[in-house]
Amino acid sequence: MSTHHVNFDPLVQSFPHHQEPPHSYWASTQALPSARPSLVGTQQTEVAIIGGGYTGLLTAYYLANIFSIDACVLEANQVGFGASACNAGFVLKGSGRLGYQQMAKRWDVDTAKGIYREFSDAVSRVDALIQDNHIACEPQQKGYLKIAHNEKAMAQLKGAANFISEHLGEDATFISREQLSTEFMDHKQAYGALRLNDGFGINPFKLLLGYKKLLQSQKVPLFENACVLQWIEEQGKHRLLTDKGELTARKVITVGNAYTPKRFNYRVDNHFLPILSQVFVTEPLTQEQLALSGLKTHQVAMDTRILKYYYRLLPDNRLLFGGRGAIYGKDAHKSEYLQRLYLAMLRCFPHLASTNIAYSWTGWIAAAMDDMPHVYEKKGVGYSLGYCGAGVSFSAQAAFRLAQQIAGVKVPDLPLYTQALPSFPFPRARRAGQWAYYHYAWLKDKWG
Repeated sequence: MSTHHVNFDPLVQSFPHHQEPPHSYWASTQALPSARPSLVGTQQTEVAIIGGGYTGLLTAYYLANIFSIDACVLEANQVGFGASACNAGFVLKGSGRLGYQQMAKRWDVDTAKGIYREFSDAVSRVDALIQDNHIACEPQQKGYLKIAHNEKAMAQLKGAANFISEHLGEDATFISREQLSTEFMDHKQAYGALRLNDGFGINPFKLLLGYKKLLQSQKVPLFENACVLQWIEEQGKHRLLTDKGELTARKVITVGNAYTPKRFNYRVDNHFLPILSQVFVTEPLTQEQLALSGLKTHQVAMDTRILKYYYRLLPDNRLLFGGRGAIYGKDAHKSEYLQRLYLAMLRCFPHLASTNIAYSWTGWIAAAMDDMPHVYEKKGVGYSLGYCGAGVSFSAQAAFRLAQQIAGVKVPDLPLYTQALPSFPFPRARRAGQWAYYHYAWLKDKWG
């Protein structure tokens, strides 16, 4: 079994540099290109972009392609190191932890509609980027199944389906337990599901490298192994210092998400919680295992637990299964977390008891205090943070909106774009709060 655990903990180590790319299943499907040169000496640019993941690469692409604005990307390691290369590859309509009914209650129905439209556009944008640029990232069958894990969740899903159909202008199909079992999967813990049409799975590493090629086609400078060790603001300019060079810029966008250093810039320091995610991929399932488990779909699936499990059949009929990992980075390697995840899979699909794990890995996602992402720019400094594990799709829309903000173009008047990230009230206690929340969530998921 191939395993990989991140050596970097955003709340412990100062910087995310000198890290190797993750040895994930995705890395076994595509070789990592040779590293591009690092930043050496003193250089200048209009817009400096910190972070070479989905958001950073696409923001630079849109700045160059749409607005003809000079930009430069700095990546701490190689493109392919962070969450963009080792996530589960779910292109979903959504981000953060808020449901649309909760959004309508927090703000109003029109705001919920606007956010839903942005999330829908995000999925369409990723789809168009793949199709228009012939990115060979193995897009799978369309469809997203949100699976109820108990009767109460089932009732809530019915309500969500009605709310989406009535207020948000798109049909959300409710699927009974029997229909789920006969047409999609014989999931032993499912009580039914809500299905949306436009989610799909991809190979996230190949998607990332496709975005990198797209950026290079615009001749935008990209420096790898160029970790920003110091960010100095003086006289209306920004000086970004790496170990070998310095980049001076009029404007800066920081999009490292959970891999942002713990003390970096007052606008983002103590404004996010890094959460460790754990994923494994099995050996290819036999036709007998597929038949016994009733696995008939390659659509993406996620359950309704607070501590969610997510899963899908890959193109080669391996099962990908993911969920939360350890709380502390130093515990990422402990076998108990992988074992817990494996047992969760067996509770869903007991007929897979004979299958082995072929690959497992961990990586960081970022959550905001108010459970939603913030794509925010003010006076030439922008960021996108808090995807909460659903950034594969929304990162594309966030990049587009960030480029618009930097270019002075008005973006939709939605909390996603108009509100700065709230800070955590007791930042040093974030992990203690996370520990308490996990235990509360576990009890609620079990007895809820």
